[in-house]
Amino acid sequence: PGRDGIPSIDNPKFIDVNDDPELLADEVRVVGIKIGNEVKVYPHYILDWHEIVNDEVDSESVAITYCPLTGSAIGWDRNLNGAITTFGVSGLLYNNNVIPFDRRTNSNWSQLALQCVNGQLIGERPKSIDLIETNWFILRSMFPEAKILSTDTGFDRAYGVYPYGAYRTDHDFLIFPLTRDDGRLPRKERVHAIAYENEAKTYRFSSFSSGRAVRDTFKNKELLIVGGLETLVSFELDEHSVNLIFTYEFNESETYFRDNEGNSYNVFGEVISGGRVGQKLKASNSFIAYWFSIGAFYPETEIFEN
Repeated sequence: PGRDGIPSIDNPKFIDVNDDPELLADEVRVVGIKIGNEVKVYPHYILDWHEIVNDEVDSESVAITYCPLTGSAIGWDRNLNGAITTFGVSGLLYNNNVIPFDRRTNSNWSQLALQCVNGQLIGERPKSIDLIETNWFILRSMFPEAKILSTDTGFDRAYGVYPYGAYRTDHDFLIFPLTRDDGRLPRKERVHAIAYENEAKTYRFSSFSSGRAVRDTFKNKELLIVGGLETLVSFELDEHSVNLIFTYEFNESETYFRDNEGNSYNVFGEVISGGRVGQKLKASNSFIAYWFSIGAFYPETEIFEN
C-alpha cells in the first residue's frame, strides 16, 4: 500500500470502561500498557486496521506496534537519540511482519527483529515498552479504571470485521513467502517468545493451561514465566528476587501471582501488596506472536518442554 497507506493513529481518543462499546465482548483480544498509574487498552479490532498507535501514557511517548499477519504486539519508546518521533507503517513487510518507519529520520525498523534495518539509524535497537496481550475480560478484571482506545479515529474502517478472512486459524494461509518455515509447531499457534539479540526461546500456552509459574534459564538469565491459557508474561530475576518461590494466583483481580514472602504482583510484575510494595520485576525482552514468525526470524529457536 505504500508508506502510510495503512494509516497509524497519531491522535488517539479513549473512553472509560463504563462506556464499554458493544464490540468489546469478553473474548475480544486486547493489548494493555501500564505506565505509572495509567492503564490503556488497545483492541485488536482497531489495531488490525492501523497497526501503529502513537500515544502518550503517563507523559511517556510510546508507540504500540501491532502486526496482524504475525499476531505480534510490541511497545517502543518514541524517544530516539533524544528526539521524539512518531512511527508509521512503511507498507513493506519481511517474513509477513510489519516494517514501521520513524518520521524523524525515515528509517525503517523491523518489528520482530527489534532493530532498525534501513536508513540513518540502521543497526540501532528501540527501547521496548512493557505490553501485555490478553482478552478484554481478564484485563478489565485487573484494571477496571483502564481507558479503552475509541473507534473515533478519524478514519472510516469496518472495526469489528477482521480484514484477513480465515488467516488467523488457517495454518496453510500465508499471504507472503517466508525465508524459513519451521514446521515443529503449527504455523498460527500463538506462542510467548523471549528474544535476546538473534536468539529466542518459545513457550507454548498449552504448557500453562492450568495456570502456573515456571522458572527457567536462557542466555545466562534467570527467568520467571507465569500465566495461563490467555495470558503469559515473563521476567528477569536478579539477586533480590532469584531465591523467591512464585505461584500463579489470578482470581479476577489485579493480583496475578504471589511469592513465598506473601507479596502479591500484578501482571506487569509490580508488587501491589506485601513487604516489597513499590518494587517491580524487570520484564524480559518478550512478545506474543504466531509460531511461524518466530521460526522465520529466530532460526533454531528453543521450545520449552515441560
